[in-house]
Amino acid sequence: MTTSHVLTWAVSESDGYETAWIEVDDTSLRARGRVVGTVPEPYWITYELDTTEDFVTRRLRATSEMASRTVELDLRRTQDGRWTVNGEPAPDLGSALDCDLGLSPLTNTMPVLRHALHRVPGEQDFLMAWIRVPDLTVQPNRQTYTHLGANRVRYASGTYRADLTLDADGLVVTYPGLAQRR
Repeated sequence: MTTSHVLTWAVSESDGYETAWIEVDDTSLRARGRVVGTVPEPYWITYELDTTEDFVTRRLRATSEMASRTVELDLRRTQDGRWTVNGEPAPDLGSALDCDLGLSPLTNTMPVLRHALHRVPGEQDFLMAWIRVPDLTVQPNRQTYTHLGANRVRYASGTYRADLTLDADGLVVTYPGLAQRR
């Protein structure tokens, strides 16, 4: 069964907001969103995210507009696990299953849902295709997600840690220091 959501987060780290139209079923997620931020410079981003079964990223298309330029990103993962960035092979993303749009609480959802970490005990390590905002450059990033209790998951990358609160559908409600759902 597919559930639809329209969610907005106040994003404190960028002094901005994100609104996303999200459709989630038992195995996949689709979303369209807009992000507005003022830090490190004023920008707005529009994106479309599509996953395959098991919440694995298929494609993220994004456009970032800043005062001095506009940047576009077409990030794709093929069925055989190969990534491309704007049509160019990205072998450094290797075994990554997910994209992670910087400063976006939405993209924390896929690994949580794949392993039901908001519901059941466990810890999972991931290689992510992390997208820096606002310039939309892509780089590999190691992340760990750990179940802390019902609808609570710890996110960690390097020395950074944040204990996320999620709703029953696995969507972020509170990401301390980054975002709060409105």
